[in-house]
Formats: sequence, C-alpha cells, structure tokens
Amino acid sequence: MIGEDIELTLKIVVGGGVGAGKSTLIGSVSEIRPLHSEETLSESEAGPERSDTGGAERKTTTTVAMDFGRITVHSGLSLHLFGTPGQDRFRFLWEELSEGALAAVVLADTRRLEDCFAAVDHFERRRIPFVVAVNRFPDAPDHTEHDVAQALDLDGGTPVVLCDARDRASGKEVLIRTVEYAGRMHTARLLAAVG
Repeated sequence: MIGEDIELTLKIVVGGGVGAGKSTLIGSVSEIRPLHSEETLSESEAGPERSDTGGAERKTTTTVAMDFGRITVHSGLSLHLFGTPGQDRFRFLWEELSEGALAAVVLADTRRLEDCFAAVDHFERRRIPFVVAVNRFPDAPDHTEHDVAQALDLDGGTPVVLCDARDRASGKEVLIRTVEYAGRMHTARLLAAVG
C-alpha cells in the first residue's frame, strides 16, 4: 500500500492522430500549468485539403515536440503525462517520449480512426500497455467501444473507453483505467516470467 511516506511517480504517454485531443486532455487534467510546444499550422497544413487534419478544420496549432502535465491521483501517487506530436514528421520523438513509460493512452477520433494505427502499433511493438480513449466530438460518428476495438484490431482485453478530453473528471477516469490496466498487465508479465 502506498503510504504518506512513499512517493511514486508514474510516466504515462498520450498518443494519437493530429487533432485527436492529446494537448486538450493533458491540459484539462494537469494540476500544474501544462507545457505545450505548439506552433502555428501553415496554410497548407491547416487547409481542408490536408488529410491528416480532416475533421479538425478549426485547428490552428500543432504540437511539435511534446506536451507535459502532472496530476496527483492520491497522496503518494502522481502521474507525469507526456503527449506525443501527432504529425508524421515528428514521429521520431515518440521513441524518446515512450522510454520508461508505465503505460499509454491512445486518443481516438472516430471521424479519423485510421490516424490511431501508428500509435497503436508503436505501443504494441514496445509492449507498453495502453488504453484507447475515444474522444467524443459532437459531430463524430457514434461507435461503441466494441466497434472501435474491432476497427483498430486490438488485442483482446485492451480497454476502450469513451471520454471528453475537455472534461477533467472524464480525463482523470481515463488515466485511472490506464494505470489499473497497466498494473494488471505488468503483474501478469512478472508472474509469467517466474512461473
């Protein structure tokens, strides 16, 4: 049991496609002023013809390095949140941001679900437990958790949760589910290794 005299800090990576809500999620739950490394999108990047921002036409900035936030879940347990950039040209940063992560959140936008494939593949290859959080945009198609899991061809048991990245309580619930799932996965791996 984590007591008042023990401080545990866990690293969680937040990935997903451009405009899925990674920066928004980190900003909504962080108890400190979040660090955002954003730059203004150029006209060619922000225009409606840009395929990887489809459904996010009002997006004017993009993360170019990372986002960072911190949340204390309860006394003695805090999470450091590292958001990955969504654009392909910044994907080389994912490896460093994932180093030492307990788990990850893949934010999904059902208007552009295919944008999640790269993040899902990244975390699966590195054996980092992850939860898919479907950010409920008002104009997005309504899909069940099961539909999303099938569309992303997730391994059985990989949690899919619905969320609103703007809402602190919703974001905190995603993080709690992520830590719980990671705990189960890491415990199962340890038991298998000694078994």
